[in-house]
Amino acid sequence: MFGKKKKFQEQPLGYWEELSCFMAIPENEEKLPDSEQAVAAINNIDGVKVNHSKQSDKSCAFLVNFDYDGEEYEAVFEAGEFSLPESYLYTMRTFTPAETEKMKNAHTAMNFSMRFKKDPKKFYHVQLKLAAAVVPDLIGLVDESAERVLPPKWVKLAAKSKVVPAAQDLFSIQAVSGAGNSVWLHTHGLCRFGLTEIEILDSDSEHFNDHYNLLNAYGVYLLDMQENFDPHKDPAYIGLLEGKIPVVAICRSWTEALSEYKKLELGGERDRENAHNTRTSPVFLYKSEDDMNKDVLSKVSIYNNNYANNPVYFFSNEETERMKSLAEERFDYLKKAFENNADKILIKIGLQTDGENIGEKEHIWFELVSINGEKFTAKLMHEPYNVSGIHTGDEREFTVADVTDWVIYTGNFAVSPNDVYLLEERD
Repeated sequence: MFGKKKKFQEQPLGYWEELSCFMAIPENEEKLPDSEQAVAAINNIDGVKVNHSKQSDKSCAFLVNFDYDGEEYEAVFEAGEFSLPESYLYTMRTFTPAETEKMKNAHTAMNFSMRFKKDPKKFYHVQLKLAAAVVPDLIGLVDESAERVLPPKWVKLAAKSKVVPAAQDLFSIQAVSGAGNSVWLHTHGLCRFGLTEIEILDSDSEHFNDHYNLLNAYGVYLLDMQENFDPHKDPAYIGLLEGKIPVVAICRSWTEALSEYKKLELGGERDRENAHNTRTSPVFLYKSEDDMNKDVLSKVSIYNNNYANNPVYFFSNEETERMKSLAEERFDYLKKAFENNADKILIKIGLQTDGENIGEKEHIWFELVSINGEKFTAKLMHEPYNVSGIHTGDEREFTVADVTDWVIYTGNFAVSPNDVYLLEERD
């Protein structure tokens, strides 16, 4: 339990935290659509019906009210000047040099802002659709709320997909390194969904990747839970570590949590003067049920010796179904990669578990051996936990309907259904 310590003051949210803010960058700045053309483009999105639109009384911004899939939305858009922040360049690792140069030389953007409404993934999907429709020649999409730049081909594929984006696409995690080996991890993009940003303080260069994975799993959990869940009060059972150690996370506002750390190199009081001082919360863990009942919090570093050996972080049933749908929708990319002799292709299959719980599945990785139409043969990569009658190295025949995820390994990178744009011909 936190004691009576130095008091800090949480600051009001910035506009990019209250709203979801995009900047769509066009290739041809002279052909940026006017408000009438933009509204027409929005109305042409499959499933969208524009109800009304109007010019703002206070600015050049234009407001459009529309229905999509049974929900009413409002978006504000406005053309404006653009200059790519240098700090955003590190988020553009999958951009080609030519794409990066175009972004550096861009001077105009179509700005979109929306106030969150209900389902985060669906809401984000709608905003992607708007940006791709209004600026069809976009060369990059700046997600200002998450402080990152999204590749144009990813945006276009996601916008036309019938499957909503993954929860992890809705926020970013930044890792800030200090002079020594200290690392501070924190998210951007969660506040716009009515949540808190989350952090891990006092990480280090040896373990920050393990802590990154924990922070990502917790962020996904918060987005999936969203309603009727208070991350400052409700424990989140998000995974298992080596030795079946449960990962039970909870967070505290930075105004409470900061006093629990001594001599912070990063993320301390000085770093909160002008930023990271709104709704953001460092993450802690409960080591046991007794600690949870007594609210005894531990720092994530207590398990530094346990993270590396194949930790398991849980997905919600909703996320598992979303991944399955996307894997099926984009299975043709996998077929083409197999025909083009990809280095290795792994496919995740959901197998019925033993016991009385009919319908429960263990999702296990297989290596693809051959494809025959809608059927394929694959070899089991590791021993199942709760599935009998199949062992490492066994080959089985499956159909596309059995697939829940896949990964293609090329000579240069690994590709999942979410980033198949990397397989397309690029400039």
